[in-house]
Amino acid sequence: MTSPADPPNGAGASGPGLKLLAVTACPTGIAHTYMAAEKLAQAAESLGHSMKVETQGSIGAENVLSDNDVSQADGVIIAADKDVDRSRFIGKRVLVVAVADGIHRPERLIEQVRNAPVYQGDGHEAERGAAPAASGGGKGRSVTYKALMNGVSYMIPFVVVGGLLIAVSLALGGDTTSKGIVIPDDSFWKTVNDIGSIGFELMIPALSGYIAYAIADRPALVPGMVGGWIAAHGELYDSEAGAGFIGAIVTGFLAGYLVLWIKRVKVPKFVQPIMPIIVIPIVATSALGLFFIHVLGEPISWVFERLTDWLGGLTGTSAALLGIILGLMIAFDMGGPVNKTAFLFGAGLVSKNPEVMGACAAAIPVPPLGQGLATLLRRRMFDDQERETGLAALFMGFFGITEGAIPFAAARPARVIPANMLGGAVAGAIAGVASVEDNVPHGGPIVAVLGAVGGVPMFFVAVVVGTAVTALVTIALMSVGGGGRGADADAGAGGVAEAAVAGEAASSAPSPAGAPVLAGVGSGGGTGAASAAVAAPDATGPKAASVSAAEPRDGGKAKAAPEAAEAAPEAGGQVLSGYLTEQTVRERLAADGKDAAIREMAELLAATGKVADTAELVRAAFAREDQGTTGLGEEIAIPHAKTDAVTAPVVGFARSPEGIEWGAPDGTKARLVFMIAVPEAAAGDEHLRILALLSRKLMGAEFRERLLGAADVGAILRVLGEIE
Repeated sequence: MTSPADPPNGAGASGPGLKLLAVTACPTGIAHTYMAAEKLAQAAESLGHSMKVETQGSIGAENVLSDNDVSQADGVIIAADKDVDRSRFIGKRVLVVAVADGIHRPERLIEQVRNAPVYQGDGHEAERGAAPAASGGGKGRSVTYKALMNGVSYMIPFVVVGGLLIAVSLALGGDTTSKGIVIPDDSFWKTVNDIGSIGFELMIPALSGYIAYAIADRPALVPGMVGGWIAAHGELYDSEAGAGFIGAIVTGFLAGYLVLWIKRVKVPKFVQPIMPIIVIPIVATSALGLFFIHVLGEPISWVFERLTDWLGGLTGTSAALLGIILGLMIAFDMGGPVNKTAFLFGAGLVSKNPEVMGACAAAIPVPPLGQGLATLLRRRMFDDQERETGLAALFMGFFGITEGAIPFAAARPARVIPANMLGGAVAGAIAGVASVEDNVPHGGPIVAVLGAVGGVPMFFVAVVVGTAVTALVTIALMSVGGGGRGADADAGAGGVAEAAVAGEAASSAPSPAGAPVLAGVGSGGGTGAASAAVAAPDATGPKAASVSAAEPRDGGKAKAAPEAAEAAPEAGGQVLSGYLTEQTVRERLAADGKDAAIREMAELLAATGKVADTAELVRAAFAREDQGTTGLGEEIAIPHAKTDAVTAPVVGFARSPEGIEWGAPDGTKARLVFMIAVPEAAAGDEHLRILALLSRKLMGAEFRERLLGAADVGAILRVLGEIE
């Protein structure tokens, strides 16, 4: 067996080849995953090495590396824009890079992996191997963003479950009293409310814990969660309000990087086995907890007290000014010390000056209602998970649960928080000028419905106007910033837009049990999807789709073009399982921009009669582009959509001799444009096989040249008929 630390001298074209492994993965779609796999396998073969590539696309892992593969490997290349489990590669040379590097620099990566650090199981050695291959800098920011999105992704279910259970229990079992909306202790709905409260309390620790987990793996989970719990409970550091989600973000990053630092400490071998399960969690949790309580907690408590005194000094000043200030504070941190200061100030004056609580009550629902409205007004700016969270936020906003907006604020703080604050200030000002009264310490439309508000019409005017302002400002800021979930992120190495997804990113979980990414057609995952991609049936039987340098990628067809042309369908025939026909091929696109090209391709697909709503198909394709460009590089773009606007899977192809700017990571303009559209019911099956086959076949430069040079539609179909 080859020693991982000492690969054969002269290995390569002039000596014995290396036994290499690779893992490719991207957070949305599967095209980049397979393109990187194909390029790495081709490069390894040309350099005289053997390579097996495991692909981790949206349909799961394919061509999985076995223990025997790993034991015999001289090096491992991980080309991924999401977290890949590296524990199986301990003791091997591991190079970690962006998926774009696998596509555009495969030969360079193969050379670099020979001198990559030996992975010892603590994460940072392998991470350092990515630095030389990364381009453009910004890697640290990219890692930070991915960690933040990981925390947000795991936090969202707690927000939704906890918030909705609390809202339902208040609506069905709550009574309006001078102490707010109270549920009787012996009521069934009290139990439901308690369950919801538990879920809501776990929201902040989950955010903190999974930020830390994404940075430093399992040893960081406990200190991250405990740190988040401390941040949320101000009584631990003598503050009437906890630090909220902002404090959780701070503790998450502190815990993650503290654990990374502790991992670097050299310890005797007999201590190493207990480091990740005992020593590191205990040391990191204790250090972080004590630091937050005795160092960070003091300023938080001080801020709370000073804000309370300052607000007390404003009593009796302009109602509009006080309303603006309260609205800004309510919307700023959504449950943190600033928010709680304003709320408790208003609640303390309910019996003496209910107008103060009236301004608070109008501002409280604006952040969740505004963010929920934004997801309805511009759906293509948000991914599927965010749109679902937006609906839950609308419901929580009605019941005065400001925390419903936290997932949006945590994902895009620079855009969402200012929008929330502006809407809250407008709502507070209107309520203050109109002398709206709230006689219970609670907010949201629910208090008006239950009869606790004086001046109901103006209360709703304040809420509606504030909500509209927040939604419109959010959309405007996202548009200016480039839109989409990834707008706050640095695309990082290679500039691959797919790395900006949350979603992705939002789902960029560091364990196989991570939440699924809902991102265009790439997120399907129905039963049988993996098998459909691994074994693509053809006319002669199952055909393995795994990637290995030991087998020619084209099955020899690239070297036998005439025979392939003879076997391909004539003009009017069908290729790609009949999804692409003469009707859906266009020799030349008229469009000169990406948006216009997508519209033109959608109209091309509509000619088949399989598109029930062309406008909705265009919207779905735009939504997929917002999550990450489908410009794959090598002058290729494959826009795709998963939508019931189509009644059956359909594929179109068109050429643009001049090329269209598509935001590809290699900077090339798209000259070969495919469009894939499938109904929701087919999202996890056949179209994934087609996308994988397209991605692989298009990696051949000779194939692309023949496709560009085909004289007419019939010739184009004959070339495309080689894809199987």
